Amino acid sequence: MVQFTLPRNSKVKKGKAWNPPPKDAEKGRWREYRVYRFDPETGENPQLDTYWVDMRDCGPMVLDALIWIKNNIDPTLTFRRSCREGVCGSCSMNIGGTNTLACTLHVDDAPNVVAVYPLPHMPVVKDLVPDLTHFYAQLRSIEPWLKTDSPTPQKEWQQSREDREKLDGLYECILCACCSTACPSYWWNSDRYLGPAILLQASRWIDDSRDERTGDRLDQLEDPFRLYRCHTILNCTKACPKGLNPARAIAGLKRQLVERSE
Repeated sequence: MVQFTLPRNSKVKKGKAWNPPPKDAEKGRWREYRVYRFDPETGENPQLDTYWVDMRDCGPMVLDALIWIKNNIDPTLTFRRSCREGVCGSCSMNIGGTNTLACTLHVDDAPNVVAVYPLPHMPVVKDLVPDLTHFYAQLRSIEPWLKTDSPTPQKEWQQSREDREKLDGLYECILCACCSTACPSYWWNSDRYLGPAILLQASRWIDDSRDERTGDRLDQLEDPFRLYRCHTILNCTKACPKGLNPARAIAGLKRQLVERSE
């Protein structure tokens, strides 16, 4: 019989309990957060620390609670955040089992005990910070900028209203990686499969009427892994915090490749 063993430092241990509420605490005032903690420099297994947050002294979003924990309880807690408006994608993480943005998730919409983990199936730099180096390298590989052969106009590249509307649902992507890290195909083949987020970006430039390298872009995607490793599981569409549909964009790319070969 084949035996499988988990890699070293993969098992999550029970961590510390911080700031427990007083016994006579007002009902509903305190909220329990269980936060993934990992520091690769210590060589120890990751652990799940428990924090109690006074919601009367804290903002309504999960990110507010993490900031409150860092400011009032444990300054070593590490996570990314920037705009706090759902625009930058910095605070993407797994909250209550779902990939989302901590800054746009209201605590009332999270489970009663809020479990916070980094984005799944990615190397962890520290605590809630995933290593996105490979993700951004894949983004650069599709060359996400306007590529033209015509002389550059003096003012701007013009585009009809109809052509501009074709980009709706594509340009709004903030590259938070929630969709890609929710995709089983990306979990197992991220070394070659580009994943939903990058393919959505590729579709954005292929569908742009101002771009003049559509054929070259499609050539780069015609590969058994880069595009066709998508099996339409639709986790990506469910996970997108901006309400976009990467699965539809990927289906559009596949259709374009078929149509040009006919």
